Amino acid sequence: MSLFAHPRARHVGAALTSLALAAPALAEDAPPAIDTGDTAWVLAATALVLLMTLPGLALFYGGLVRAKNILNVLMQCFAAAAVIGVLWIVVGYSLAFGAGNAFIGDFSRVMLSGISVDSVLANFATPPRNIPEMSFVMFQGMFAIITPALIIGAVVERMKFSAFVVFMTLWVLFVYCPAAHMVWSGGGYLFGKGAIDFAGGLVVHMTSGFSALVAAIVVGKRSGFGKQPIAPHSLPLCLMGAALLWVGWFGFNAGSALSASPLAALAFLNTSTAASMATLTWAGIEWLHRGKPTALGAATAAVAGLVAITPACGNVSPGGAIAMGFLVAVICYGAVTFLKPRIGYDDSLDAFGVHGVGGTVGAIGVGLFTTSYPAGDAMKQLLVQVEGAVIVAVAAPVLTYVLLKITGLVTGGLRVDDEAEFNGLDLAEHSEAAYTGVGD
Repeated sequence: MSLFAHPRARHVGAALTSLALAAPALAEDAPPAIDTGDTAWVLAATALVLLMTLPGLALFYGGLVRAKNILNVLMQCFAAAAVIGVLWIVVGYSLAFGAGNAFIGDFSRVMLSGISVDSVLANFATPPRNIPEMSFVMFQGMFAIITPALIIGAVVERMKFSAFVVFMTLWVLFVYCPAAHMVWSGGGYLFGKGAIDFAGGLVVHMTSGFSALVAAIVVGKRSGFGKQPIAPHSLPLCLMGAALLWVGWFGFNAGSALSASPLAALAFLNTSTAASMATLTWAGIEWLHRGKPTALGAATAAVAGLVAITPACGNVSPGGAIAMGFLVAVICYGAVTFLKPRIGYDDSLDAFGVHGVGGTVGAIGVGLFTTSYPAGDAMKQLLVQVEGAVIVAVAAPVLTYVLLKITGLVTGGLRVDDEAEFNGLDLAEHSEAAYTGVGD
């Protein structure tokens, strides 16, 4: 059977957690032997996913803000790694992958209860693979860290650091964990429907992207937005950050196979192919539209391509990856270049335009291009993908709005005052400056 048509591919990596339900039964039997090769790859992939946040996303976003705000962006990314790194162990993993119900897990895994060094996350894919459950906990923890950090791009240069920390904590508990459970846990609603989300188009990119749009609107525009230039202070940092994201994304996608296997190789290949095609397409469009391709466009395009292929990387052929890279570049270019100015929201670093829109393209596109099912089931799968996208596109923004309002009450407002915004959040929020004699 061709790997591209593997009927279980959709369950590998992105939906490999029916084990959370089966763990008690497994404990009664002799523990299966650990596959050291698969374990080594998952551990390496986990480090690559952390690389995406620190320093990849930190540099990507940091280079796009003004010099007086870069430390604040870097600190927000570090805060995500610190706060969610602890929250995930205490309760996040349990809410995402505990038995629970169709929409959220339970508290059976609080403080990793029942998980020991010898606990094995059995894999129901074909062929079976066995890795320590702790390695899976950490791998998924890196996803939980980067997802709220993506929202930073919509509220840079004006949101209080304290407000971001409170909001991020609430958001992971009430938006991310339920989404992860519904899509990736064995008892989850969308898992049961057969939704394909290999590495996080629905769970990571759509939740953060649509939440980012609401955050940008609720927090409000930056002072001077639309009236004076607000240019990136360091495009080289932005490009280096994008390059690190590209590298780290191999762990994000290929690591979601949870094995050093042909499926991981397919996800690896598709990941880079889609990013390359998106970059090439965006540059061509920009060349025609603006007369010259830009470095900022190349960085944005690469990330858009990576976003779109994320839910599909284990379920489409390389030709499908090329098609998705092309489509997401066209659609995201339109969202960033035409939709945002027309509507007038200040999604400062295009978190919605890239992750929200690109994640939607990927989540629905996998239903169009998947090779995991016979042709007769294609329409059924497409409808399942659309249902998943609609649920996320509605639930995430509504919950985010409520959580932002709660955060504002707790922290005395979501944004800094006018003086702090003028002087920069590095000084106002951290009493530090990134550069000597820093200005705008």
